[in-house]
Amino acid sequence: MALEIGQAAPGFALKSEHGEVVELAAFRGEKNVAVVFYPFAFSGICTGELCEIRDNLAAFDEGSVQVLAVSCDPMFALRTWAEAEKYPFPLLSDFWPHGEVAKAYGVFNETTGSAVRGTFLVDKEGVLRWSIVNGMGEARSLEGYREAIAAL
Repeated sequence: MALEIGQAAPGFALKSEHGEVVELAAFRGEKNVAVVFYPFAFSGICTGELCEIRDNLAAFDEGSVQVLAVSCDPMFALRTWAEAEKYPFPLLSDFWPHGEVAKAYGVFNETTGSAVRGTFLVDKEGVLRWSIVNGMGEARSLEGYREAIAAL
């Protein structure tokens, strides 16, 4: 079942690449949140997308948006990737129960056992305000993020 704009975003608590639990609810009243699902750490398109976010983080900061990048990769792989690429935002592991959060957002691919490229912009009240879902090989546009953040 697809999520609809205007509904409450599904809550979650996932471990970051450092083993710290990050909860979506912790940002309520404080920051908007971009929940960015991607298929696999270390893959070309995923690296390109997250590096583009990293290199343009000011656009997110200006909109008071916390980026949370989510994949079904294990925490230790995410830590190695985050250190290699110097990602300044949390990489969250939806490894176990496998893909539970991706399933709640409707972006889990049962065939590959990974998330597809889904992004969900959640406002400070926990309400879904924008989303885009792309296929495995289809990168997301940074311009889409900018437009969605400006509309908050």
